[in-house]
Amino acid sequence: MRQEQDFLGSKTIPSDAYWGVHTARAVENFPITGQAVSCMPDLIRAFAYVKKAAAQANLELGVLGKTEAQAIGRACDDLIAGQLHEQFITDVIQGGAGTSTNMNANEVIANRALEHLGLAKGRYDVIHPNDHVNASQSTNDTYPTAVKLATWFGIETLLAALASLRGAFEAKGREFASILKVGRTQLQDAVPMTLGQEFDAFAAMIADDEARLRDSARLLCEINMGGTAIGTGINAPVGYVDVVTPRLAELSGVPVRPAANLIAATADTGVFLDISGVLKRIAAKLSKISNDLRLLSSGPQAGVGDIRLPARQAGSSIMPGKVNPVIPEVVNQVCFEVIGNDVAITMAVEAGQLQLNAFEPLMAWALHKSLHHLAHACQTLQVHCVEGIVANEALLEARIAQSVTLVTALNPLIGYEKSAAIAKAALASGRPIADVAEELGIMGRQEMQQLLVAERLTQAGALTPDVGAAALQSATGACLAGN
Repeated sequence: MRQEQDFLGSKTIPSDAYWGVHTARAVENFPITGQAVSCMPDLIRAFAYVKKAAAQANLELGVLGKTEAQAIGRACDDLIAGQLHEQFITDVIQGGAGTSTNMNANEVIANRALEHLGLAKGRYDVIHPNDHVNASQSTNDTYPTAVKLATWFGIETLLAALASLRGAFEAKGREFASILKVGRTQLQDAVPMTLGQEFDAFAAMIADDEARLRDSARLLCEINMGGTAIGTGINAPVGYVDVVTPRLAELSGVPVRPAANLIAATADTGVFLDISGVLKRIAAKLSKISNDLRLLSSGPQAGVGDIRLPARQAGSSIMPGKVNPVIPEVVNQVCFEVIGNDVAITMAVEAGQLQLNAFEPLMAWALHKSLHHLAHACQTLQVHCVEGIVANEALLEARIAQSVTLVTALNPLIGYEKSAAIAKAALASGRPIADVAEELGIMGRQEMQQLLVAERLTQAGALTPDVGAAALQSATGACLAGN
């Protein structure tokens, strides 16, 4: 064990711990979720980039010596490589606007730097968590900057997962391109389409979300690094902002730039609300797609049954042979969580006061969950569901052959009222619409069959008056030739 002191007193710290007295107090104070910052590797990597950039800037501006700056940089490289993440033991939700996480990072980096110098942990007279690792900084600029970097990394992960899921839907669109089916609105039969068009629409919805997320991610690039406590830059050397920000961009690969007004950027957390809003939008649409997959695959005998989802597991402890759509169901639940996270982030952003928002830890945690859970949900939906979907071709073919919805295409030729009369009579009698149209004296059977070719009816301009007239003329000619 070793003894460490802060202005509140001393605490006993395990000798092998890289964290110190400030982290120990935070662990005592915030036994909230049982989830430590160690479960947020993107945030730890982000802090390492921030601290390394600060050390390099401080070296250039004469705040740190070469020995201290290089040792701090090596320690940060270890964190970037994934080492010592288990040493981040503070709870993800904490008071103090993220101070505990910043101090946890300072202590781990200081003690790792001391180790690289061949010194014992706790030798803060050589490298101090505050005086050296946190030089020219405050939690109030390092924490939001790190959260923005971590969110950027999380968005990259989610965008990759969305792109893969989109690709799976596009592949199914090509596979199902020639399979006709009845489209539906308000759960009622509508007009013909192809199953491929339905899956292409899913892909297009996801592509739209990818574009929106990329646009919002650019807002994360404006940071308040160098503003220190409230944005005035107190305790930072002259020129620090202009040195540290380019270093951070180079190290992290994120194109960060200084905010135009560091005081406003320190107080304003609206960027996290914007990102969360896009994530909510993605969640709502992904949940809608999952709902559609569940509906389209319902059955197998008494449901819609247009498609079959891959069987992933037994669906019931009492009904033998039952298989449930468990993959879309789990995606639904992730989407519900993301929508709830957006409410929490909204409240946290609104609750900021004066020059600082104290509730950024909740924003960071909620964004982390939303980004990574959505990414995992997309991967699960792609691999365990979409890639294995098959079309119920026999059923779809039978339905399209019997569907009265084909009569909708006759509106431009015979008008809505006559088309409705055909549909009503066909539904009441259960007879084909061509027979009903002839009996009503509206159109001959052969004329109707010539017009209502389902493959034609899945595109715009299928039966304009000109096209209809040509088809009718063709049908009349065929009749005369046959006679």
